[in-house]
Amino acid sequence: MQQASKLSFKGIGPNFINSLLPFGIIALVAMLVLPLPIALLDTFFVVNITLSLLILMVAMHTHRPLDFSSFPNLLLIATVLRLGLNVASTRIVLKEGHTGPDAAGKVIEAFGEFIVSGNYAVGIFVFSILVIINLVVITKGAGRVSEVSARFTLDALPGKQMAIDADLNAGILTPDEAKLRREEVTKEADFYGSMDGASKFVKGDAIAGILILLVNIIGGLIIGLVQHDLPISTAAEAYILLSIGDGLVAQIPSLLLSIATAIIVTRVSSAQNMSEHITKQVNLSAAWVPTSLVILALGLVPGMPNQLFLFFAAVAAGFGYFSRKKEISSENSVDESLDSGSDEDSSEFDVNSVKDSSKISLNIGYGLVSLVSKDSEDSLVPSVTKLRKEVSKRLGFVVPGIRIRDDVELEPSQYQIKIGEKIVADDTIYYDKILAIPGEDVTVELNGLKVTEPSFGVEAFWIEPASANDAESKGYVTVDPTSVLITHVGEVLKGFAAELLGQDEVQDLLDNLETTHPNLIQSVVPKIVPLHQLTSILQNLLSEAVPISDLQVILTEIGSLNIQKMSNDDITEAIRPKLIPLLIQRLTKFKDTLPLITLAPDLEQMILTAVRQNPEEKMLLLDGNLAKKILQNLNEATEKLSREGKAIFLIVAPQIRRHVASFIKAQLSAVNVLSFTELPENRSVEIVYTVGGTDPESKEE
Repeated sequence: MQQASKLSFKGIGPNFINSLLPFGIIALVAMLVLPLPIALLDTFFVVNITLSLLILMVAMHTHRPLDFSSFPNLLLIATVLRLGLNVASTRIVLKEGHTGPDAAGKVIEAFGEFIVSGNYAVGIFVFSILVIINLVVITKGAGRVSEVSARFTLDALPGKQMAIDADLNAGILTPDEAKLRREEVTKEADFYGSMDGASKFVKGDAIAGILILLVNIIGGLIIGLVQHDLPISTAAEAYILLSIGDGLVAQIPSLLLSIATAIIVTRVSSAQNMSEHITKQVNLSAAWVPTSLVILALGLVPGMPNQLFLFFAAVAAGFGYFSRKKEISSENSVDESLDSGSDEDSSEFDVNSVKDSSKISLNIGYGLVSLVSKDSEDSLVPSVTKLRKEVSKRLGFVVPGIRIRDDVELEPSQYQIKIGEKIVADDTIYYDKILAIPGEDVTVELNGLKVTEPSFGVEAFWIEPASANDAESKGYVTVDPTSVLITHVGEVLKGFAAELLGQDEVQDLLDNLETTHPNLIQSVVPKIVPLHQLTSILQNLLSEAVPISDLQVILTEIGSLNIQKMSNDDITEAIRPKLIPLLIQRLTKFKDTLPLITLAPDLEQMILTAVRQNPEEKMLLLDGNLAKKILQNLNEATEKLSREGKAIFLIVAPQIRRHVASFIKAQLSAVNVLSFTELPENRSVEIVYTVGGTDPESKEE
């Protein structure tokens, strides 16, 4: 029983408050039609003034407008309360006004007698001034600010929602944080829309105060003269004083609410309340000192109240002195924090200090720093940016940024290319020399440093720039060191494109495609293929230099397949025929005949048998001598085609294409292994070589 009583009392507070508010609204409406006792009327006048002051104080101490989101509701309740009191007091003034100044209660009498000193002419002017201040200045300005704020908030709503979605997709926000942000943005739009309407309450209340005053004065004079046979002077003094007292009792809370409305709509969100916000920004010595000097100058003008001006000049100077003292103290504390921060940096480190988060890094020795510092378009940084754009366009996705930095652990002319933390290339270039690469049938060697060209593995010579013309006359091609480095970086990007593509990059591609093909995205990802599986398929394509720029075709093909029992490799093979034309058109001109290399029928049949015997084996299992001869013959064929500037295509049966490609890729990355089914029908072809395990055999179709 005791526990039951505790449970029942526990809910009394909230339930009582929830029940009180509807009864209070009903009571406010009842005040408009039912007469009130004078004592209760005085009580409600005091409650009205208290409520207005409370709302003003809360408005001043909020950190941002949304912290007082119930303000429009309170403003409506306070306005209805004041109008109800106006109606109740008007009823008493007109009915009992002839009995004396205390007919409508002590509050109205006090405002009529004390504030305007019993002079109704003064009271009329004071009331008029308050109405002008309230209606023309504060209410009109607050209404305009509310209207503009509501308009700009609603206009900015789509942009804010998109920014939240972008942060969510980028991983900056969690789904819960994004949900809270969206709710806050929606609340902000609703609040300013409500404030735009609530400001009309304040304006209407001020106008109603003027009309009620006129009704009280005119109606009181008529009733006093006609019904109570009062002299006009007595009637005017009685009813006008009561009307002015009633008007002032209502107008002062209205003025307080107007000020609160203006504060709310002009408030800027910050971590401080209004007084702290203003104090922090006004407390500037650069503002107080000139102010003090101007006040001092005015105080020295003859006829001015000199002592008063001099006093305030001294006060302003004092504020300026203490402001400057505080600014110096703040500067010193900032310096100390910076010093302590540098000490901490020297002794402490975090994960960012020991881990490089860049996907692609180009580390150079200190001797190559001059390539970065050049102020020309051919310097390293603009060249790398241009390379990223070209490779991104060729591959079909945005290649991550390449971080360039000097590394004291490298030799002066050494450079390293990293994919993540893995070194994938390491070579040497000389910033003050030119690389000479021999052309076809060049047998003359140059005087220089003989090296292997880093990108394609041919012999070359580093020579002095003055010898460039002589080298070109002997059939060499000369290349500057920046171009050598950029070419090597480009080949590395193409060779490791599959490692550069991750789920984040694929999601960016999907987001971009969704703007034009939303139904395709929704029907395929992730219903048919999840993001991680799609990423793996695209990586398979990139590993063989197949562009993924036409993502619409890729998703359409995947959507038409029954991929439930297919591996990622099988899916890749199934969609390749639609994408190979993109690869071919990038490597050859449209009207050119495609030079093809084929395998001898007996060799192809042998490989096909080996694949069928080991269907689960991804690698091609061949005799060592036979594999060596195949690679030698294929290498001779590719060298000749490369010298002629032709692309290299090896055509095999579809069943063995994947196995042959993985076998050849490690040794001859320039060879594109295609199946017969992947050749476009609108291109002419020519079989230029047949690899049969011995020497290349030239054939023509």
